[in-house]
Amino acid sequence: MPIVNRVAALSDEMAAWRHDFHENPELLYEVHRTAGIVADKLREFGCDEVVTGIGRTGVVGVIRGRKNTSGRTIGLRADMDALPIEEAADVPYASKIPGKMHACGHDGHTAMLMGAAKYLAETRNFDGTAIVIFQPAEEGGAGGKAMVDDGLMTRWGIQEVYGLHNMPGLPEGHFATTPGPMLAASDSVEITIHGKGGHAGAAPHRAVDSVLIGAQVINALQSIVARNVDPLQSAVISITMFQAGTAFNIIPETVKLGGTVRTLHPEIRDLVERRIGEVADSIARAYGGSAETNYIRLYPATINHPREAGIAAEVARDVVGADRVDDKAIPVMGGEDFAFMLEARPGAFVFLGTGEGPMCHHPAYVFNDNILGHGASYWVRLVEKQMPAG
Repeated sequence: MPIVNRVAALSDEMAAWRHDFHENPELLYEVHRTAGIVADKLREFGCDEVVTGIGRTGVVGVIRGRKNTSGRTIGLRADMDALPIEEAADVPYASKIPGKMHACGHDGHTAMLMGAAKYLAETRNFDGTAIVIFQPAEEGGAGGKAMVDDGLMTRWGIQEVYGLHNMPGLPEGHFATTPGPMLAASDSVEITIHGKGGHAGAAPHRAVDSVLIGAQVINALQSIVARNVDPLQSAVISITMFQAGTAFNIIPETVKLGGTVRTLHPEIRDLVERRIGEVADSIARAYGGSAETNYIRLYPATINHPREAGIAAEVARDVVGADRVDDKAIPVMGGEDFAFMLEARPGAFVFLGTGEGPMCHHPAYVFNDNILGHGASYWVRLVEKQMPAG
Protein backbone atom coordinates (compact mmCIF):
# COMPACT_ATOMS: atom_id res chain seq x y z
CA MET A 1 0.00 0.00 0.00
CA PRO A 2 1.81 3.19 -1.15
CA ILE A 3 1.30 6.75 0.05
CA VAL A 4 -2.39 7.35 0.69
CA ASN A 5 -3.94 9.24 -2.26
CA ARG A 6 -5.83 11.67 -0.04
CA VAL A 7 -2.65 12.32 1.95
CA ALA A 8 -0.74 12.97 -1.27
CA ALA A 9 -3.41 15.53 -2.15
CA LEU A 10 -2.64 17.30 1.13
CA SER A 11 1.08 17.69 0.30
CA ASP A 12 0.90 21.34 -0.72
CA GLU A 13 -1.18 22.19 2.34
CA MET A 14 1.24 20.38 4.67
CA ALA A 15 4.17 22.18 3.03
CA ALA A 16 2.43 25.54 3.53
CA TRP A 17 1.88 24.78 7.22
CA ARG A 18 5.52 23.77 7.59
CA HIS A 19 6.86 26.86 5.85
CA ASP A 20 4.76 29.08 8.11
CA PHE A 21 6.09 27.31 11.21
CA HIS A 22 9.62 27.55 9.79
CA GLU A 23 9.33 31.31 9.29
CA ASN A 24 8.14 31.73 12.87
CA PRO A 25 10.25 29.39 15.06
CA GLU A 26 9.68 29.19 18.80
CA LEU A 27 11.87 27.67 21.49
CA LEU A 28 11.23 25.14 24.25
CA TYR A 29 7.92 25.79 26.02
CA GLU A 30 7.38 29.18 24.36
CA VAL A 31 5.59 27.62 21.38
CA HIS A 32 2.44 29.67 21.89
CA ARG A 33 1.90 30.67 18.25
CA THR A 34 2.62 27.18 16.92
CA ALA A 35 0.43 25.46 19.50
CA GLY A 36 -2.36 27.94 18.85
CA ILE A 37 -2.33 27.24 15.11
CA VAL A 38 -2.23 23.49 15.71
CA ALA A 39 -5.18 23.64 18.11
CA ASP A 40 -7.23 25.82 15.73
CA LYS A 41 -6.56 23.48 12.81
CA LEU A 42 -7.48 20.38 14.83
CA ARG A 43 -10.80 22.00 15.71
CA GLU A 44 -11.30 22.95 12.07
CA PHE A 45 -10.62 19.35 11.03
CA GLY A 46 -13.41 18.18 13.33
CA CYS A 47 -11.44 16.43 16.08
CA ASP A 48 -13.76 15.21 18.81
CA GLU A 49 -11.73 16.90 21.51
CA VAL A 50 -8.86 19.42 21.45
CA VAL A 51 -7.03 20.21 24.69
CA THR A 52 -4.25 22.76 25.12
CA GLY A 53 -1.84 23.37 27.98
CA ILE A 54 -0.82 19.73 28.51
CA GLY A 55 2.80 19.83 29.64
CA ARG A 56 2.49 23.64 29.78
CA THR A 57 2.08 24.29 26.03
CA GLY A 58 1.38 20.89 24.50
CA VAL A 59 -1.71 20.17 22.38
CA VAL A 60 -3.73 16.95 22.29
CA GLY A 61 -6.37 16.05 19.71
CA VAL A 62 -8.81 13.14 20.05
CA ILE A 63 -10.20 11.43 16.94
CA ARG A 64 -12.69 8.60 17.41
CA GLY A 65 -13.17 6.02 14.69
CA ARG A 66 -16.47 5.12 13.06
CA LYS A 67 -16.55 2.19 15.46
CA ASN A 68 -15.24 2.01 18.99
CA THR A 69 -15.82 -1.64 19.85
CA SER A 70 -12.12 -2.50 20.08
CA GLY A 71 -11.55 -0.27 23.11
CA ARG A 72 -8.09 0.54 21.72
CA THR A 73 -6.39 3.93 21.98
CA ILE A 74 -3.14 4.77 20.18
CA GLY A 75 -1.04 7.91 20.59
CA LEU A 76 0.92 9.58 17.77
CA ARG A 77 3.46 12.20 18.78
CA ALA A 78 5.15 15.13 16.99
CA ASP A 79 7.38 17.86 18.47
CA MET A 80 6.92 21.59 17.82
CA ASP A 81 9.97 23.50 19.12
CA ALA A 82 12.90 25.01 17.23
CA LEU A 83 16.56 25.64 18.14
CA PRO A 84 18.58 28.74 19.13
CA ILE A 85 20.51 28.75 15.83
CA GLU A 86 20.97 31.52 13.24
CA GLU A 87 19.69 30.13 9.96
CA ALA A 88 22.12 29.83 7.02
CA ALA A 89 19.82 27.93 4.65
CA ASP A 90 18.93 29.75 1.42
CA VAL A 91 15.18 29.10 1.31
CA PRO A 92 12.35 31.56 0.57
CA TYR A 93 10.64 30.72 3.87
CA ALA A 94 13.73 31.23 6.05
CA SER A 95 13.31 32.12 9.71
CA LYS A 96 12.14 35.67 10.37
CA ILE A 97 13.34 35.50 13.99
CA PRO A 98 17.05 36.25 14.52
CA GLY A 99 18.87 33.49 16.38
CA LYS A 100 16.03 30.96 16.07
CA MET A 101 15.60 28.23 13.47
CA HIS A 102 13.80 24.96 12.86
CA ALA A 103 17.13 23.17 12.41
CA CYS A 104 15.84 19.73 13.43
CA GLY A 105 12.70 19.42 11.32
CA HIS A 106 10.10 19.68 14.06
CA ASP A 107 8.14 21.99 11.75
CA GLY A 108 7.93 19.03 9.35
CA HIS A 109 6.96 16.58 12.09
CA THR A 110 4.12 18.88 13.16
CA ALA A 111 2.90 19.38 9.59
CA MET A 112 2.92 15.60 8.92
CA LEU A 113 0.85 14.82 11.99
CA MET A 114 -1.56 17.65 11.19
CA GLY A 115 -2.04 16.14 7.73
CA ALA A 116 -2.68 12.72 9.25
CA ALA A 117 -5.13 14.24 11.74
CA LYS A 118 -7.06 15.93 8.92
CA TYR A 119 -7.32 12.64 7.03
CA LEU A 120 -8.29 10.59 10.08
CA ALA A 121 -10.95 13.10 11.14
CA GLU A 122 -12.41 13.04 7.61
CA THR A 123 -12.44 9.27 7.08
CA ARG A 124 -12.57 7.72 10.59
CA ASN A 125 -11.92 4.37 8.95
CA PHE A 126 -10.82 2.65 12.15
CA ASP A 127 -12.23 1.01 15.27
CA GLY A 128 -10.89 2.80 18.33
CA THR A 129 -9.42 6.18 19.24
CA ALA A 130 -6.42 8.01 17.80
CA ILE A 131 -4.72 10.60 20.02
CA VAL A 132 -2.55 13.14 18.17
CA ILE A 133 0.08 14.63 20.48
CA PHE A 134 1.92 17.88 19.71
CA GLN A 135 4.75 18.30 22.21
CA PRO A 136 6.80 21.35 23.23
CA ALA A 137 10.38 21.51 24.46
CA GLU A 138 11.96 18.41 22.98
CA GLU A 139 15.23 20.28 22.51
CA GLY A 140 16.53 20.10 26.06
CA GLY A 141 13.36 20.98 27.96
CA ALA A 142 11.98 17.47 28.52
CA GLY A 143 8.56 18.41 27.19
CA GLY A 144 7.75 14.73 26.73
CA LYS A 145 8.20 14.17 30.45
CA ALA A 146 6.13 17.27 31.22
CA MET A 147 3.22 15.93 29.15
CA VAL A 148 3.44 12.47 30.76
CA ASP A 149 3.60 14.05 34.24
CA ASP A 150 0.53 16.11 33.30
CA GLY A 151 -1.51 12.94 32.80
CA LEU A 152 -1.16 12.46 29.04
CA MET A 153 -1.32 8.68 29.11
CA THR A 154 -3.89 8.22 31.86
CA ARG A 155 -6.29 11.02 30.95
CA TRP A 156 -6.93 9.60 27.48
CA GLY A 157 -6.21 5.95 28.24
CA ILE A 158 -3.37 5.71 25.73
CA GLN A 159 -2.26 2.07 25.41
CA GLU A 160 0.52 2.44 22.81
CA VAL A 161 2.50 5.46 21.61
CA TYR A 162 4.54 6.04 18.46
CA GLY A 163 7.06 8.70 17.42
CA LEU A 164 8.85 9.69 14.21
CA HIS A 165 11.90 11.79 13.35
CA ASN A 166 13.37 12.82 10.02
CA MET A 167 16.91 11.60 9.33
CA PRO A 168 19.34 13.30 6.91
CA GLY A 169 21.72 10.78 5.37
CA LEU A 170 19.07 8.06 5.21
CA PRO A 171 17.74 7.87 1.62
CA GLU A 172 14.63 9.91 0.94
CA GLY A 173 11.47 8.04 1.90
CA HIS A 174 13.28 5.17 3.63
CA PHE A 175 12.37 4.13 7.18
CA ALA A 176 14.62 2.75 9.91
CA THR A 177 13.79 1.31 13.32
CA THR A 178 14.84 -1.52 15.62
CA PRO A 179 13.66 -3.36 18.73
CA GLY A 180 15.45 -2.21 21.89
CA PRO A 181 17.63 0.90 22.14
CA MET A 182 17.08 3.36 19.27
CA LEU A 183 18.74 6.45 20.75
CA ALA A 184 21.00 7.02 23.72
CA ALA A 185 20.42 8.36 27.18
CA SER A 186 21.66 11.94 27.17
CA ASP A 187 23.26 13.21 30.39
CA SER A 188 25.57 16.04 31.39
CA VAL A 189 28.42 16.11 33.85
CA GLU A 190 30.03 18.98 35.79
CA ILE A 191 33.29 18.50 37.68
CA THR A 192 34.74 21.17 39.97
CA ILE A 193 38.39 20.64 40.86
CA HIS A 194 39.85 22.37 43.92
CA GLY A 195 43.57 22.96 44.17
CA LYS A 196 45.68 25.62 45.84
CA GLY A 197 46.37 28.83 43.97
CA GLY A 198 49.85 30.21 43.64
CA HIS A 199 52.52 31.83 41.49
CA ALA A 200 52.95 29.74 38.36
CA GLY A 201 56.53 30.83 37.72
CA ALA A 202 58.12 31.68 41.04
CA ALA A 203 56.63 29.06 43.36
CA PRO A 204 54.62 26.34 41.58
CA HIS A 205 55.79 23.87 44.24
CA ARG A 206 53.80 25.74 46.86
CA ALA A 207 50.56 25.41 44.89
CA VAL A 208 48.30 22.49 44.00
CA ASP A 209 47.86 22.87 40.28
CA SER A 210 44.16 22.54 39.49
CA VAL A 211 44.84 22.93 35.75
CA LEU A 212 47.20 19.95 35.78
CA ILE A 213 44.63 17.94 37.72
CA GLY A 214 41.94 18.91 35.22
CA ALA A 215 44.06 17.75 32.29
CA GLN A 216 44.77 14.42 33.99
CA VAL A 217 41.09 13.94 34.81
CA ILE A 218 40.07 14.48 31.17
CA ASN A 219 42.58 11.90 30.00
CA ALA A 220 41.65 9.41 32.71
CA LEU A 221 37.91 9.65 32.00
CA GLN A 222 38.49 8.13 28.57
CA SER A 223 39.66 4.94 30.26
CA ILE A 224 36.10 4.36 31.50
CA VAL A 225 34.81 3.61 28.01
CA ALA A 226 38.04 1.87 27.00
CA ARG A 227 38.45 -0.33 30.07
CA ASN A 228 35.25 -0.40 32.16
CA VAL A 229 32.50 -0.67 29.54
CA ASP A 230 31.94 -3.99 27.78
CA PRO A 231 33.41 -3.64 24.25
CA LEU A 232 30.10 -4.91 22.84
CA GLN A 233 28.22 -2.07 24.57
CA SER A 234 28.28 1.63 23.68
CA ALA A 235 29.13 4.74 25.68
CA VAL A 236 30.47 8.21 24.98
CA ILE A 237 32.13 10.58 27.46
CA SER A 238 33.02 13.94 25.94
CA ILE A 239 34.45 16.75 28.06
CA THR A 240 33.70 19.88 26.07
CA MET A 241 34.32 22.68 28.59
CA PHE A 242 37.46 23.59 30.56
CA GLN A 243 37.17 26.80 32.55
CA ALA A 244 40.23 27.99 34.47
CA GLY A 245 42.45 30.91 35.29
CA THR A 246 42.52 34.68 35.07
CA ALA A 247 46.19 35.38 34.22
CA PHE A 248 49.14 33.70 32.49
CA ASN A 249 51.27 33.51 35.62
CA ILE A 250 48.74 32.44 38.24
CA ILE A 251 47.82 28.87 39.12
CA PRO A 252 44.06 29.07 39.72
CA GLU A 253 42.40 27.78 42.85
CA THR A 254 39.64 25.97 40.94
CA VAL A 255 38.92 24.47 37.54
CA LYS A 256 35.51 23.58 36.11
CA LEU A 257 35.01 20.82 33.56
CA GLY A 258 31.77 20.08 31.72
CA GLY A 259 30.59 17.66 29.10
CA THR A 260 28.08 15.14 27.86
CA VAL A 261 27.60 11.40 28.43
CA ARG A 262 25.68 9.00 26.16
CA THR A 263 24.74 5.40 26.92
CA LEU A 264 22.25 2.89 25.50
CA HIS A 265 21.56 0.64 28.49
CA PRO A 266 20.54 1.56 32.08
CA GLU A 267 23.25 -0.59 33.68
CA ILE A 268 25.96 1.09 31.57
CA ARG A 269 24.53 4.47 32.51
CA ASP A 270 24.84 3.56 36.20
CA LEU A 271 28.39 2.29 35.69
CA VAL A 272 29.57 5.39 33.84
CA GLU A 273 28.03 7.76 36.37
CA ARG A 274 29.72 5.95 39.27
CA ARG A 275 33.11 5.70 37.57
CA ILE A 276 33.24 9.36 36.53
CA GLY A 277 32.94 10.40 40.16
CA GLU A 278 35.48 7.81 41.32
CA VAL A 279 38.05 8.69 38.66
CA ALA A 280 37.78 12.45 39.15
CA ASP A 281 38.03 12.13 42.93
CA SER A 282 40.99 9.74 42.92
CA ILE A 283 43.01 11.70 40.35
CA ALA A 284 42.44 14.95 42.24
CA ARG A 285 43.47 13.43 45.57
CA ALA A 286 46.58 11.88 44.00
CA TYR A 287 47.77 15.40 43.15
CA GLY A 288 46.80 16.90 46.49
CA GLY A 289 43.47 18.42 45.50
CA SER A 290 39.82 17.40 45.51
CA ALA A 291 37.00 17.06 43.01
CA GLU A 292 33.22 17.39 43.18
CA THR A 293 31.19 15.67 40.46
CA ASN A 294 27.63 16.63 39.56
CA TYR A 295 26.13 14.05 37.18
CA ILE A 296 22.82 15.25 35.71
CA ARG A 297 20.47 12.71 34.14
CA LEU A 298 18.60 14.41 31.31
CA TYR A 299 16.88 12.05 28.84
CA PRO A 300 16.79 8.25 29.27
CA ALA A 301 17.58 5.98 26.34
CA THR A 302 14.85 5.72 23.72
CA ILE A 303 14.09 1.99 23.91
CA ASN A 304 11.59 0.54 21.45
CA HIS A 305 9.33 -2.25 22.66
CA PRO A 306 9.83 -5.35 20.47
CA ARG A 307 6.19 -5.93 19.49
CA GLU A 308 5.55 -2.28 18.67
CA ALA A 309 8.84 -1.94 16.77
CA GLY A 310 7.69 -4.86 14.62
CA ILE A 311 4.35 -3.18 14.01
CA ALA A 312 6.07 0.10 13.08
CA ALA A 313 8.31 -1.69 10.57
CA GLU A 314 5.37 -3.56 9.08
CA VAL A 315 3.39 -0.35 8.61
CA ALA A 316 6.41 1.37 7.05
CA ARG A 317 6.72 -1.53 4.59
CA ASP A 318 3.06 -1.04 3.67
CA VAL A 319 3.79 2.60 2.85
CA VAL A 320 7.15 2.45 1.02
CA GLY A 321 7.87 -1.24 0.33
CA ALA A 322 10.05 -3.80 2.09
CA ASP A 323 13.23 -2.74 0.28
CA ARG A 324 13.03 0.73 1.84
CA VAL A 325 12.66 -0.33 5.47
CA ASP A 326 15.53 -1.26 7.80
CA ASP A 327 14.01 -3.01 10.81
CA LYS A 328 17.38 -3.72 12.47
CA ALA A 329 18.85 -0.25 12.38
CA ILE A 330 22.02 0.61 14.29
CA PRO A 331 21.18 2.82 17.30
CA VAL A 332 22.10 6.50 17.21
CA MET A 333 23.91 8.16 20.12
CA GLY A 334 21.76 11.26 19.95
CA GLY A 335 19.11 11.84 22.62
CA GLU A 336 15.32 12.12 22.29
CA ASP A 337 12.76 12.85 24.97
CA PHE A 338 10.16 10.57 23.37
CA ALA A 339 12.01 8.18 25.69
CA PHE A 340 9.81 9.37 28.56
CA MET A 341 6.69 8.34 26.65
CA LEU A 342 8.18 4.92 25.91
CA GLU A 343 8.87 4.51 29.62
CA ALA A 344 5.19 5.22 30.28
CA ARG A 345 3.67 3.05 27.53
CA PRO A 346 4.72 0.43 24.96
CA GLY A 347 5.59 1.93 21.60
CA ALA A 348 8.24 2.56 18.97
CA PHE A 349 10.25 5.35 17.39
CA VAL A 350 11.20 5.41 13.69
CA PHE A 351 13.47 7.47 11.46
CA LEU A 352 12.26 8.72 8.07
CA GLY A 353 15.01 9.51 5.59
CA THR A 354 15.31 12.95 3.99
CA GLY A 355 18.23 12.14 1.69
CA GLU A 356 21.60 13.85 1.53
CA GLY A 357 22.19 17.24 3.10
CA PRO A 358 23.37 18.92 6.31
CA MET A 359 22.54 17.01 9.48
CA CYS A 360 20.04 18.17 12.06
CA HIS A 361 21.20 21.05 14.31
CA HIS A 362 23.24 22.54 11.43
CA PRO A 363 22.49 26.16 10.41
CA ALA A 364 22.19 25.09 6.75
CA TYR A 365 19.84 22.17 7.47
CA VAL A 366 16.80 22.01 5.16
CA PHE A 367 13.80 19.73 5.73
CA ASN A 368 12.80 17.78 2.62
CA ASP A 369 9.12 18.49 1.85
CA ASN A 370 9.02 15.40 -0.38
CA ILE A 371 8.71 13.20 2.72
CA LEU A 372 5.65 14.91 4.19
CA GLY A 373 3.38 12.42 2.43
CA HIS A 374 5.45 9.48 3.62
CA GLY A 375 5.24 10.58 7.24
CA ALA A 376 1.53 11.40 7.19
CA SER A 377 0.74 8.11 5.42
CA TYR A 378 2.75 6.23 8.03
CA TRP A 379 0.62 7.77 10.79
CA VAL A 380 -2.62 7.02 8.94
CA ARG A 381 -1.73 3.40 8.15
CA LEU A 382 -0.55 2.85 11.72
CA VAL A 383 -3.98 3.77 13.04
CA GLU A 384 -5.95 1.92 10.37
CA LYS A 385 -3.82 -1.22 10.56
CA GLN A 386 -3.72 -1.37 14.35
CA MET A 387 -7.43 -0.65 14.71
CA PRO A 388 -9.13 -2.01 11.56
CA ALA A 389 -12.72 -0.94 11.06
CA GLY A 390 -13.65 -4.42 9.84
